[in-house]
Amino acid sequence: MARDRSVRLLGALGGASTSRVFNLHRIALDHGQDPEYRQKPLFASPVINRCFVLKHRTRTDEAYLFASPRTVSTKIIVPFDNADLKAGGYGMFVDQRGYRDMLRNAGHYNGEALDRDMTVLKLLNMLPSLDPFLLREHLRNNGIEVASCYFAISEGDRDRMQRFAEAELSRLVLLAGEEAGASKKLVTAMLSSQVDEKLEPLRVTLNLIGEDFREGVFSWRGFLYYKWSMTDFWPDVMRTLRELNTAEPHGAVSFEQKTFLADSRRTIIQMVQGNGDAVNRALAVYDDAFSDLVANQSPGTFRDFLLSAPRMFLEMGEKLGAISHIVSFWRYRFPPGSRANIDAEELSTIVADFIDGFGERGSEKRPLHRPKVTDRTGAGGPAAAKPG
Repeated sequence: MARDRSVRLLGALGGASTSRVFNLHRIALDHGQDPEYRQKPLFASPVINRCFVLKHRTRTDEAYLFASPRTVSTKIIVPFDNADLKAGGYGMFVDQRGYRDMLRNAGHYNGEALDRDMTVLKLLNMLPSLDPFLLREHLRNNGIEVASCYFAISEGDRDRMQRFAEAELSRLVLLAGEEAGASKKLVTAMLSSQVDEKLEPLRVTLNLIGEDFREGVFSWRGFLYYKWSMTDFWPDVMRTLRELNTAEPHGAVSFEQKTFLADSRRTIIQMVQGNGDAVNRALAVYDDAFSDLVANQSPGTFRDFLLSAPRMFLEMGEKLGAISHIVSFWRYRFPPGSRANIDAEELSTIVADFIDGFGERGSEKRPLHRPKVTDRTGAGGPAAAKPG
Protein backbone atom coordinates (compact mmCIF):
# COMPACT_ATOMS: atom_id res chain seq x y z
CA MET A 1 0.00 0.00 0.00
CA ALA A 2 1.08 3.57 -0.67
CA ARG A 3 1.63 6.02 2.12
CA ASP A 4 -1.14 8.57 1.56
CA ARG A 5 -0.97 12.08 2.96
CA SER A 6 -4.28 13.26 1.48
CA VAL A 7 -5.94 12.19 4.73
CA ARG A 8 -4.39 15.34 6.23
CA LEU A 9 -6.90 17.40 4.26
CA LEU A 10 -9.72 15.20 5.52
CA GLY A 11 -8.55 15.83 9.07
CA ALA A 12 -9.60 19.44 8.68
CA LEU A 13 -13.15 18.32 7.99
CA GLY A 14 -13.65 16.68 11.37
CA GLY A 15 -17.16 15.25 11.15
CA ALA A 16 -18.01 16.12 7.57
CA SER A 17 -19.00 13.79 4.78
CA THR A 18 -19.66 14.97 1.24
CA SER A 19 -20.80 13.42 -2.03
CA ARG A 20 -17.11 12.62 -2.68
CA VAL A 21 -16.01 11.74 0.85
CA PHE A 22 -17.61 8.98 2.94
CA ASN A 23 -16.29 9.65 6.43
CA LEU A 24 -16.55 6.31 8.27
CA HIS A 25 -14.06 7.57 10.85
CA ARG A 26 -16.53 10.21 12.07
CA ILE A 27 -19.49 7.81 11.96
CA ALA A 28 -17.56 5.40 14.20
CA LEU A 29 -16.83 8.17 16.70
CA ASP A 30 -20.45 9.32 16.79
CA HIS A 31 -22.25 5.96 16.68
CA GLY A 32 -19.72 3.35 17.75
CA GLN A 33 -21.73 2.47 20.87
CA ASP A 34 -25.12 2.32 19.13
CA PRO A 35 -26.57 -1.21 19.07
CA GLU A 36 -27.65 -0.87 15.42
CA TYR A 37 -24.16 0.26 14.37
CA ARG A 38 -22.66 -2.84 16.00
CA GLN A 39 -25.28 -5.20 14.59
CA LYS A 40 -25.34 -3.83 11.04
CA PRO A 41 -21.87 -2.47 10.19
CA LEU A 42 -21.10 -1.36 6.66
CA PHE A 43 -17.84 -3.34 6.71
CA ALA A 44 -17.07 -6.47 8.70
CA SER A 45 -13.49 -5.32 9.32
CA PRO A 46 -13.36 -2.80 12.20
CA VAL A 47 -10.33 -1.21 10.55
CA ILE A 48 -12.02 -0.64 7.18
CA ASN A 49 -15.20 0.41 8.97
CA ARG A 50 -13.26 3.45 10.29
CA CYS A 51 -11.60 4.46 7.04
CA PHE A 52 -12.33 7.17 4.48
CA VAL A 53 -13.86 6.23 1.11
CA LEU A 54 -13.39 8.82 -1.62
CA LYS A 55 -14.47 9.31 -5.21
CA HIS A 56 -11.18 10.25 -6.83
CA ARG A 57 -10.30 11.65 -10.25
CA THR A 58 -7.75 9.19 -11.62
CA ARG A 59 -4.58 11.03 -12.56
CA THR A 60 -2.38 10.20 -15.52
CA ASP A 61 0.39 8.89 -13.28
CA GLU A 62 -2.11 6.51 -11.60
CA ALA A 63 -3.41 4.88 -14.79
CA TYR A 64 -0.86 2.06 -14.61
CA LEU A 65 -2.48 0.83 -11.37
CA PHE A 66 -5.55 -0.41 -13.26
CA ALA A 67 -6.09 -3.04 -15.91
CA SER A 68 -8.39 -0.72 -17.88
CA PRO A 69 -8.69 3.08 -18.18
CA ARG A 70 -11.03 4.96 -15.83
CA THR A 71 -11.67 8.62 -15.14
CA VAL A 72 -13.06 8.19 -11.60
CA SER A 73 -11.92 5.60 -9.08
CA THR A 74 -12.90 4.71 -5.54
CA LYS A 75 -10.11 5.29 -3.04
CA ILE A 76 -9.79 3.86 0.47
CA ILE A 77 -7.65 5.69 3.03
CA VAL A 78 -6.85 3.92 6.30
CA PRO A 79 -5.51 6.37 8.91
CA PHE A 80 -2.25 5.55 10.65
CA ASP A 81 -3.62 6.93 13.90
CA ASN A 82 -7.37 7.33 14.51
CA ALA A 83 -6.60 9.83 17.25
CA ASP A 84 -4.54 12.04 14.93
CA LEU A 85 -5.66 12.17 11.30
CA LYS A 86 -2.90 14.62 10.43
CA ALA A 87 -0.46 11.71 10.80
CA GLY A 88 -1.66 10.52 7.40
CA GLY A 89 -2.65 7.06 6.25
CA TYR A 90 -2.37 4.23 3.73
CA GLY A 91 -4.22 4.54 0.45
CA MET A 92 -5.45 2.02 -2.12
CA PHE A 93 -7.94 1.96 -4.97
CA VAL A 94 -10.78 -0.48 -5.48
CA ASP A 95 -9.80 -2.90 -8.28
CA GLN A 96 -6.22 -1.69 -8.62
CA ARG A 97 -3.58 -4.33 -9.26
CA GLY A 98 -3.03 -6.36 -6.09
CA TYR A 99 -6.10 -4.81 -4.48
CA ARG A 100 -7.39 -8.00 -2.81
CA ASP A 101 -4.13 -8.66 -0.96
CA MET A 102 -3.79 -5.01 0.00
CA LEU A 103 -7.30 -4.94 1.43
CA ARG A 104 -6.76 -8.23 3.26
CA ASN A 105 -3.63 -6.89 4.93
CA ALA A 106 -5.11 -3.51 5.77
CA GLY A 107 -8.32 -4.94 7.23
CA HIS A 108 -6.74 -7.89 9.09
CA TYR A 109 -9.26 -10.25 7.52
CA ASN A 110 -9.86 -13.93 8.07
CA GLY A 111 -12.62 -16.19 6.82
CA GLU A 112 -15.41 -14.94 4.52
CA ALA A 113 -15.46 -11.37 5.78
CA LEU A 114 -13.05 -10.27 3.04
CA ASP A 115 -15.37 -11.38 0.23
CA ARG A 116 -18.33 -9.71 1.92
CA ASP A 117 -16.51 -6.38 2.26
CA MET A 118 -15.17 -6.58 -1.28
CA THR A 119 -18.78 -6.93 -2.45
CA VAL A 120 -19.75 -3.76 -0.57
CA LEU A 121 -16.79 -1.87 -2.01
CA LYS A 122 -17.69 -3.08 -5.50
CA LEU A 123 -21.18 -1.63 -5.02
CA LEU A 124 -19.76 1.68 -3.83
CA ASN A 125 -17.42 1.67 -6.81
CA MET A 126 -20.40 1.41 -9.17
CA LEU A 127 -21.94 4.66 -7.95
CA PRO A 128 -20.97 8.01 -9.49
CA SER A 129 -20.94 9.73 -6.10
CA LEU A 130 -21.56 8.95 -2.44
CA ASP A 131 -24.84 10.84 -2.04
CA PRO A 132 -26.55 9.22 0.96
CA PHE A 133 -29.92 8.55 -0.69
CA LEU A 134 -28.36 6.84 -3.70
CA LEU A 135 -25.93 4.95 -1.48
CA ARG A 136 -28.71 3.68 0.78
CA GLU A 137 -30.94 2.60 -2.11
CA HIS A 138 -28.11 0.96 -4.05
CA LEU A 139 -27.02 -1.13 -1.07
CA ARG A 140 -30.59 -2.13 -0.19
CA ASN A 141 -31.32 -3.00 -3.81
CA ASN A 142 -28.41 -5.45 -3.65
CA GLY A 143 -29.44 -7.04 -0.35
CA ILE A 144 -27.01 -5.13 1.91
CA GLU A 145 -28.81 -3.82 5.02
CA VAL A 146 -26.68 -1.60 7.24
CA ALA A 147 -27.34 0.78 10.13
CA SER A 148 -29.20 4.00 9.30
CA CYS A 149 -26.43 6.15 10.80
CA TYR A 150 -24.35 5.63 7.65
CA PHE A 151 -26.80 7.71 5.60
CA ALA A 152 -26.92 11.39 6.51
CA ILE A 153 -30.32 12.08 5.00
CA SER A 154 -33.02 13.09 7.44
CA GLU A 155 -36.50 11.64 7.67
CA GLY A 156 -37.79 15.05 6.61
CA ASP A 157 -35.71 14.99 3.44
CA ARG A 158 -36.83 11.44 2.70
CA ASP A 159 -40.46 12.52 3.09
CA ARG A 160 -39.92 15.51 0.79
CA MET A 161 -38.23 13.27 -1.76
CA GLN A 162 -41.20 10.90 -1.54
CA ARG A 163 -43.69 13.74 -2.14
CA PHE A 164 -41.64 15.09 -5.05
CA ALA A 165 -41.48 11.66 -6.68
CA GLU A 166 -45.21 11.13 -6.15
CA ALA A 167 -46.02 14.41 -7.89
CA GLU A 168 -43.64 13.54 -10.73
CA LEU A 169 -44.92 10.01 -11.26
CA SER A 170 -48.62 10.64 -10.72
CA ARG A 171 -48.83 11.54 -14.42
CA LEU A 172 -47.67 8.05 -15.32
CA VAL A 173 -50.22 6.04 -13.36
CA LEU A 174 -52.97 5.84 -15.97
CA LEU A 175 -50.50 4.83 -18.67
CA ALA A 176 -49.28 1.98 -16.48
CA GLY A 177 -52.84 0.64 -16.22
CA GLU A 178 -53.49 1.72 -12.64
CA GLU A 179 -56.29 3.75 -11.11
CA ALA A 180 -55.75 7.48 -10.56
CA GLY A 181 -55.35 7.05 -6.80
CA ALA A 182 -52.52 4.57 -7.19
CA SER A 183 -49.69 7.08 -7.66
CA LYS A 184 -48.51 6.62 -4.07
CA LYS A 185 -48.25 2.85 -4.57
CA LEU A 186 -46.27 3.35 -7.76
CA VAL A 187 -43.89 5.75 -6.03
CA THR A 188 -43.44 3.31 -3.14
CA ALA A 189 -42.65 0.54 -5.62
CA MET A 190 -40.29 2.80 -7.59
CA LEU A 191 -38.35 3.81 -4.47
CA SER A 192 -38.37 0.42 -2.78
CA SER A 193 -35.31 -1.80 -2.52
CA GLN A 194 -36.74 -4.31 -4.97
CA VAL A 195 -37.67 -4.19 -8.64
CA ASP A 196 -40.41 -6.82 -8.51
CA GLU A 197 -43.91 -7.67 -9.71
CA LYS A 198 -45.29 -4.37 -8.41
CA LEU A 199 -43.56 -2.70 -11.35
CA GLU A 200 -44.58 -5.38 -13.85
CA PRO A 201 -47.23 -3.22 -15.60
CA LEU A 202 -44.61 -0.51 -16.13
CA ARG A 203 -42.06 -3.02 -17.39
CA VAL A 204 -44.56 -4.40 -19.91
CA THR A 205 -45.51 -0.90 -21.03
CA LEU A 206 -41.87 -0.03 -21.65
CA ASN A 207 -41.06 -3.41 -23.21
CA LEU A 208 -37.90 -3.92 -21.15
CA ILE A 209 -36.62 -7.13 -19.64
CA GLY A 210 -34.27 -8.32 -16.95
CA GLU A 211 -31.20 -6.29 -16.12
CA ASP A 212 -32.06 -3.51 -18.59
CA PHE A 213 -35.23 -2.75 -16.64
CA ARG A 214 -33.57 -3.13 -13.23
CA GLU A 215 -30.66 -0.84 -14.08
CA GLY A 216 -32.95 1.61 -15.85
CA VAL A 217 -35.24 1.90 -12.83
CA PHE A 218 -32.34 2.52 -10.46
CA SER A 219 -30.93 5.20 -12.75
CA TRP A 220 -34.43 6.68 -13.04
CA ARG A 221 -34.46 6.95 -9.24
CA GLY A 222 -31.13 8.73 -9.51
CA PHE A 223 -32.54 11.26 -11.97
CA LEU A 224 -35.51 11.86 -9.66
CA TYR A 225 -33.18 12.31 -6.71
CA TYR A 226 -30.93 14.76 -8.53
CA LYS A 227 -33.89 16.72 -9.92
CA TRP A 228 -35.40 16.96 -6.44
CA SER A 229 -32.07 17.85 -4.87
CA MET A 230 -31.66 20.84 -7.22
CA THR A 231 -34.44 22.67 -5.33
CA ASP A 232 -32.23 24.67 -2.97
CA PHE A 233 -28.84 23.59 -4.22
CA TRP A 234 -27.86 26.32 -6.67
CA PRO A 235 -28.32 29.25 -4.26
CA ASP A 236 -26.01 27.38 -1.87
CA VAL A 237 -23.50 26.99 -4.69
CA MET A 238 -23.58 30.72 -5.45
CA ARG A 239 -23.13 31.65 -1.79
CA THR A 240 -20.23 29.24 -1.44
CA LEU A 241 -18.49 30.54 -4.55
CA ARG A 242 -18.84 34.13 -3.34
CA GLU A 243 -17.27 33.20 0.00
CA LEU A 244 -14.53 31.19 -1.69
CA ASN A 245 -13.79 34.06 -4.03
CA THR A 246 -13.50 36.63 -1.25
CA ALA A 247 -11.82 34.54 1.48
CA GLU A 248 -8.55 36.20 2.44
CA PRO A 249 -5.93 33.97 4.08
CA HIS A 250 -4.29 35.30 7.22
CA GLY A 251 -0.55 35.56 7.68
CA ALA A 252 2.08 35.78 4.99
CA VAL A 253 1.03 35.02 1.42
CA SER A 254 3.73 34.47 -1.18
CA PHE A 255 3.45 35.78 -4.74
CA GLU A 256 3.16 32.21 -6.00
CA GLN A 257 0.32 31.45 -3.58
CA LYS A 258 -1.51 34.66 -4.49
CA THR A 259 -1.25 33.85 -8.20
CA PHE A 260 -2.31 30.22 -7.66
CA LEU A 261 -5.35 31.22 -5.60
CA ALA A 262 -6.50 33.81 -8.14
CA ASP A 263 -6.17 31.37 -11.05
CA SER A 264 -7.78 28.54 -9.09
CA ARG A 265 -10.81 30.58 -8.08
CA ARG A 266 -11.46 31.49 -11.74
CA THR A 267 -11.01 27.86 -12.74
CA ILE A 268 -13.49 26.63 -10.10
CA ILE A 269 -16.15 29.13 -11.25
CA GLN A 270 -15.71 28.04 -14.89
CA MET A 271 -15.87 24.37 -13.97
CA VAL A 272 -18.97 24.80 -11.83
CA GLN A 273 -20.61 26.56 -14.79
CA GLY A 274 -19.65 23.74 -17.16
CA ASN A 275 -20.84 20.99 -14.82
CA GLY A 276 -24.07 22.85 -14.05
CA ASP A 277 -24.81 23.16 -17.76
CA ALA A 278 -24.11 19.45 -18.30
CA VAL A 279 -26.41 18.44 -15.43
CA ASN A 280 -29.21 20.59 -16.82
CA ARG A 281 -28.80 19.08 -20.27
CA ALA A 282 -29.10 15.58 -18.78
CA LEU A 283 -32.18 16.54 -16.77
CA ALA A 284 -33.70 18.10 -19.90
CA VAL A 285 -33.25 14.79 -21.75
CA TYR A 286 -35.14 13.05 -18.94
CA ASP A 287 -37.88 15.73 -18.88
CA ASP A 288 -38.40 15.52 -22.64
CA ALA A 289 -38.55 11.73 -22.67
CA PHE A 290 -40.88 11.53 -19.67
CA SER A 291 -43.19 14.23 -21.04
CA ASP A 292 -43.40 12.40 -24.36
CA LEU A 293 -44.29 9.21 -22.54
CA VAL A 294 -47.08 10.90 -20.57
CA ALA A 295 -48.44 13.31 -23.17
CA ASN A 296 -48.39 10.99 -26.18
CA GLN A 297 -48.57 7.63 -24.38
CA SER A 298 -45.67 6.61 -26.57
CA PRO A 299 -43.15 4.57 -24.58
CA GLY A 300 -40.46 4.39 -27.25
CA THR A 301 -38.61 7.59 -26.36
CA PHE A 302 -38.64 6.85 -22.64
CA ARG A 303 -37.58 3.26 -23.25
CA ASP A 304 -34.56 4.60 -25.14
CA PHE A 305 -33.88 6.98 -22.27
CA LEU A 306 -33.92 4.15 -19.71
CA LEU A 307 -31.50 2.12 -21.81
CA SER A 308 -29.06 5.03 -21.85
CA ALA A 309 -29.90 6.21 -18.30
CA PRO A 310 -27.19 4.20 -16.47
CA ARG A 311 -24.43 5.89 -18.47
CA MET A 312 -26.05 9.33 -18.19
CA PHE A 313 -26.65 8.79 -14.48
CA LEU A 314 -22.95 8.08 -13.91
CA GLU A 315 -21.86 11.15 -15.85
CA MET A 316 -24.41 13.41 -14.16
CA GLY A 317 -23.54 12.08 -10.72
CA GLU A 318 -19.84 12.73 -11.26
CA LYS A 319 -20.46 16.31 -12.39
CA LEU A 320 -22.98 17.17 -9.69
CA GLY A 321 -20.88 15.38 -7.08
CA ALA A 322 -17.91 17.66 -7.76
CA ILE A 323 -20.09 20.73 -7.16
CA SER A 324 -21.82 19.25 -4.11
CA HIS A 325 -18.43 18.38 -2.60
CA ILE A 326 -17.38 22.03 -2.75
CA VAL A 327 -20.54 23.20 -0.97
CA SER A 328 -20.48 20.50 1.72
CA PHE A 329 -16.74 20.84 2.37
CA TRP A 330 -16.82 24.64 2.57
CA ARG A 331 -19.97 24.74 4.72
CA TYR A 332 -18.45 22.37 7.26
CA ARG A 333 -15.08 24.09 7.33
CA PHE A 334 -16.72 27.55 7.57
CA PRO A 335 -20.22 27.30 9.13
CA PRO A 336 -22.68 30.09 8.23
CA GLY A 337 -22.01 33.21 10.27
CA SER A 338 -18.37 32.37 10.94
CA ARG A 339 -15.43 34.19 9.43
CA ALA A 340 -12.99 32.35 7.21
CA ASN A 341 -9.94 31.84 9.41
CA ILE A 342 -7.44 30.05 7.21
CA ASP A 343 -3.84 30.40 6.09
CA ALA A 344 -2.65 30.43 2.49
CA GLU A 345 -1.30 26.88 2.58
CA GLU A 346 -4.55 25.30 3.74
CA LEU A 347 -6.66 27.42 1.38
CA SER A 348 -4.42 26.43 -1.53
CA THR A 349 -4.78 22.76 -0.56
CA ILE A 350 -8.56 23.07 -0.42
CA VAL A 351 -8.97 24.78 -3.80
CA ALA A 352 -6.56 22.27 -5.37
CA ASP A 353 -8.80 19.47 -4.04
CA PHE A 354 -11.88 21.20 -5.49
CA ILE A 355 -10.25 21.43 -8.92
CA ASP A 356 -9.11 17.82 -8.73
CA GLY A 357 -12.75 16.80 -8.32
CA PHE A 358 -13.54 18.14 -11.79
CA GLY A 359 -10.83 16.29 -13.68
CA GLU A 360 -9.34 17.89 -16.78
CA ARG A 361 -9.85 21.64 -17.07
CA GLY A 362 -12.16 22.65 -19.87
CA SER A 363 -10.94 25.27 -22.32
CA GLU A 364 -14.30 27.01 -22.70
CA LYS A 365 -14.69 30.15 -20.58
CA ARG A 366 -18.20 31.44 -19.90
CA PRO A 367 -19.83 33.80 -17.40
CA LEU A 368 -21.46 32.08 -14.43
CA HIS A 369 -25.23 31.83 -14.70
CA ARG A 370 -27.69 30.00 -12.53
CA PRO A 371 -28.63 26.65 -14.13
CA LYS A 372 -32.32 26.28 -14.87
CA VAL A 373 -34.14 23.03 -14.18
CA THR A 374 -37.22 22.61 -16.29
CA ASP A 375 -40.37 21.93 -14.26
CA ARG A 376 -42.88 20.03 -16.35
CA THR A 377 -45.22 19.01 -13.57
CA GLY A 378 -47.58 21.87 -14.34
CA ALA A 379 -46.64 23.86 -11.23
CA GLY A 380 -44.89 26.50 -13.34
CA GLY A 381 -41.54 28.15 -12.87
CA PRO A 382 -38.12 26.58 -12.45
CA ALA A 383 -37.62 23.74 -10.02
CA ALA A 384 -34.91 24.49 -7.47
CA ALA A 385 -32.42 22.11 -5.59
CA LYS A 386 -31.30 20.70 -2.21
CA PRO A 387 -28.22 18.55 -1.84
CA GLY A 388 -28.44 15.25 -0.07
